[in-house]
Amino acid sequence: MARDVKLKDLEDTVEDLAYPMTNSNAREELDDVVLVYADGDERLSDVLARIEEDVFDDPADLVTEVMNALPTEAVGEPGQSEGDA
Repeated sequence: MARDVKLKDLEDTVEDLAYPMTNSNAREELDDVVLVYADGDERLSDVLARIEEDVFDDPADLVTEVMNALPTEAVGEPGQSEGDA
């Protein structure tokens, strides 16, 4: 059964895994995780497959690589800002 995980909760989801962890092990361990985007969703294992990094040293490293591999639409409309205008 798939686990839906919002992007803001990703680090909590991966923090208890054993590190360092290879990308292929991460794909296996997290195969049931579906990332919930602002507009849709995607399996975390599919995002990890796009990442060229072979080893993640810690949870923050894994989360950073995942965030860098996300499509622009994952976090909202292009050009939107969370800051004060």
